[in-house]
Amino acid sequence: QVPLVQSGGGLVRPGDSLTLSCAAPQSTSASLHMAWFRQAPGKEREFIAYISGSGGQTMYADSVKGRFTISRNRMNTVHLQMRSLSLEDTAVYYCVGMKYHRNPATSDRSYDYWGQGTQVTVSS
Repeated sequence: QVPLVQSGGGLVRPGDSLTLSCAAPQSTSASLHMAWFRQAPGKEREFIAYISGSGGQTMYADSVKGRFTISRNRMNTVHLQMRSLSLEDTAVYYCVGMKYHRNPATSDRSYDYWGQGTQVTVSS
């Protein structure tokens, strides 16, 4: 299993912005379909955003639509730009990837590759 490497995260105030990044090892030759999930304390892991291998298709959870943007600027490096953060966005955020597209992309069971998780805490 190829681990993904996440960076970013930390403690921010409500209304702030934050960007998370995720990269697959350079040995990964295929363009992965990638997504972000998050898990808040006491809650199940939930889908946040998805981007196809080509970058041509994106998908967002309703809870973050209009506030979060997923993008990729080179093969297998993706970013999650988060704006207008609220207390409800506090969670551990996970980057995931899959070489061959599986449905549903909103299920973490579809993904083969995982990042280590990054804590995002929104607190006043």
